[in-house]
Amino acid sequence: MNKTILHILAAAVTLCLCGILPASALSTGQRGDSAYAEENYRQAVELYTAALKENGPDATLYYNLGNSHYRLGNTGYAIVNYERALNIDPSFADARTNRDFVLSRIDNLPEDDSTFLSNLHHSIIAWTTPTVWAWTAALLFLLLLVMAGMYIFGNGVMLRKTGFFGGIVVLALTIYVMSVAYSAASAQSDHSAAVVIVPVTNLNTVPRTPKNSDDKIIPMPEGARLRIIDSLATPSDRLAPKWYDVKINNTSRAWVNAAHVERI
Repeated sequence: MNKTILHILAAAVTLCLCGILPASALSTGQRGDSAYAEENYRQAVELYTAALKENGPDATLYYNLGNSHYRLGNTGYAIVNYERALNIDPSFADARTNRDFVLSRIDNLPEDDSTFLSNLHHSIIAWTTPTVWAWTAALLFLLLLVMAGMYIFGNGVMLRKTGFFGGIVVLALTIYVMSVAYSAASAQSDHSAAVVIVPVTNLNTVPRTPKNSDDKIIPMPEGARLRIIDSLATPSDRLAPKWYDVKINNTSRAWVNAAHVERI
């Protein structure tokens, strides 16, 4: 009898370890994972969205939500969520790879006119998280103090020279790493970037639906990234759309219907 009871308990433990749990015992995010594995992508979107509302911003949840939207053909929303994941964790390689893959499949995207140094700076930011950059800056500052001590209290000429010139190099590195940490942290709270979420939207020279050919129309495909500079609404007419004054890359500016884009 005792052996039978032990066998039953062992079997119960095995079932728990194998993950055979009732659906109510799984978190919303885990149920989203299950829905995604079963190729029920619409339900996965709903569950991942609910998980984000429950738990707050999370890079992995945004990444999974982006994958689900891509499977549904929602290119714009996929890119939005990959970007949100990267805002939280710039070093999230899978999110960056998937975002770049989706972007590579979009035709007629505006060309990137960023400078080499700007692109290099953003690449460096993406190496790790804002927290790691902040700790790196703190360690460099401690090293700077060591160099200053070598210069001030060093007995030999070589030691003082090492402290002086090494201190200059470490000071420059400290200032730059602090700027990287600040840029990475600022990206998490910066919601000025937006992505087109409709198949095609038209950018206009004026904040209204074009009435004639004088209002230059620039078609912008789903997934294109824009930066919001300002917004305009018509309080007297609730049916009137809200418009965003946006910048394309770093040069051209135009107006876009706010309903056609999603802030990152």
